[in-house]
Amino acid sequence: MSDEVDVEAPSEKRELREHDERHCRCYKSKGSLPPLTPVDDIEKPSLQKSTYYSRVTNKYSTQRIVKEGQKPIKKGFRTLRDECLKANKLYEDPEFPPNDYSISFQGVTRRHYEWKRPHEFSKDPHMFIEGATRFDIQQGELGDCWLLAAVSNLTQNPRLFHVVVPRDQGFTHMYAGIFHFKFWQYGRWEEVVIDDMLPTYHNQLVFMHSKTDNEFWCALLEKAYAKLYGGYEALRGGNINESMVDLTGGVVEMVDLRNPPSNLFSVMKKAYRRAALMGCAIEPDHPQVQSESILSNGLIVRHAYSITRVTEVDISSAAPKLQGKAELVRLHNPWGNETEWTGAWSDKSPEWATISLDEKKRLGLTFDDDGEFWMSVQDFASNFTTLEICDVTPEVFEYDNDSDSDSSSDEDDEECQRKQQENVQRRWQRLMFEGAWVSRHTAGGCRNFINTFASNPQYTVKLEDPDEDDDDDLCTMVVSLMQKNVRQLKRYGADYQPIGYTIYKLPPEIEPGVKLDTEFFKYNASYAKVPFFLNCREVTTRFRFPAGYYVIVTSTFEPEMTGEFLLRIFTEAKRLKSSAK
Repeated sequence: MSDEVDVEAPSEKRELREHDERHCRCYKSKGSLPPLTPVDDIEKPSLQKSTYYSRVTNKYSTQRIVKEGQKPIKKGFRTLRDECLKANKLYEDPEFPPNDYSISFQGVTRRHYEWKRPHEFSKDPHMFIEGATRFDIQQGELGDCWLLAAVSNLTQNPRLFHVVVPRDQGFTHMYAGIFHFKFWQYGRWEEVVIDDMLPTYHNQLVFMHSKTDNEFWCALLEKAYAKLYGGYEALRGGNINESMVDLTGGVVEMVDLRNPPSNLFSVMKKAYRRAALMGCAIEPDHPQVQSESILSNGLIVRHAYSITRVTEVDISSAAPKLQGKAELVRLHNPWGNETEWTGAWSDKSPEWATISLDEKKRLGLTFDDDGEFWMSVQDFASNFTTLEICDVTPEVFEYDNDSDSDSSSDEDDEECQRKQQENVQRRWQRLMFEGAWVSRHTAGGCRNFINTFASNPQYTVKLEDPDEDDDDDLCTMVVSLMQKNVRQLKRYGADYQPIGYTIYKLPPEIEPGVKLDTEFFKYNASYAKVPFFLNCREVTTRFRFPAGYYVIVTSTFEPEMTGEFLLRIFTEAKRLKSSAK
């Protein structure tokens, strides 16, 4: 990956060379200089939808979310609850009224829904019945399995779960028909306050609900998430990486299982031990395949699954002729029913006869029609196409004031997992920048459009210290670029654009903080970049770089595609300095 081509310039270039020598080491005079060679570095988009992306016009991009400083001061949950208790009335949310427009953008629904509070159609309602587990969750009529799969994972981490679902609420003590939840939104945690009026049909909840009739944390959590994005319809369709980030503030890395790493099981086991959230899905080869079609092996295409355990089992104890260990993955289908994998290591398959009773007890093995099943890691990689791993960053726990040392009772290597969570504060350093692609100003498109590429936002990062746990003198850097407020504008026709970034190693002759110009990009190849420009909310890639200065150029695939973004940079190095241009 060469950064430059040092060649002698022809006479017609010399005037330009002298003019621009501050910005590019190609323009430094070092005796006789060979001719410059333009860099041919073409970017390609990769679209996650079967149709091409929707162009978000200025009409939509100008309807930007009002900045925090301009928002009217809102009353918090406790203030509103106290006012309701004092007035002896139940809270009614003026921002998310109980009508069809909260369900459908056009106010048109498939049937007539009645909005009711839990005590109006359920005896003795509770927030939780014996705590929150992944088996509580039942998907309703809304196509938001991408949310349910992430919530299923979240229940396995009680401390993190109660950041999102605070403990100070319920249907008994200080009940006033008001509840609140917290979601991570573009760099900060946002409280969402709702009333407990829920859409029903024939006294049954129609969207996400609990398997237990009088437990309501699932339905209320989904309602708060729907309010966050402007209505239930805004939750139809999505990627599990969106909900995992919203529930944790973490950063998601995608593993392409069509070309999996040789150490896939090790990657998954380490992620599991450090309490990362994991999800997966099957994207069919043919776009004509209908979403949520059930395959002959029991798996569902274009459907989000959560990964709830990664472990090895000893198969020699009960089958002496067999040797070694089986590498297994446990998955959960948020439908929570009998639609499960039917191949090797599925419920009641003959493979379970090869392990001992002690191993079965350690796994907490059950064969219920609950949507949970086991697979070998080989079958997992052969059948699924995408694995997404969400690492929780340390700032999430700054908002959890409740001490909670509980841990899931069925976790593998429980002590190791506990230590991993304690060490999370030392794993990452984070930088965060908010920016925008503005028409005719900073919306230059990818480097295919070389004449406008330099107008894109540029961010200079200095990596100073190599990682301590290796001896290759390289720094780990994870770069995540996220589009902002697109799902909130879904009712206006907005859609995700193909986005990405390109990284350049800054030559020592160029002063850090000086914006790179078109001539630099013409004659210098990128040091690294995203594999593809993706039309999804967030694009994340992990890099291993030598110490030095790097310039990150964020862009959409084409010029004049406008929108706001959040750039996050994570590193395991001790120190990280930066500047934005």
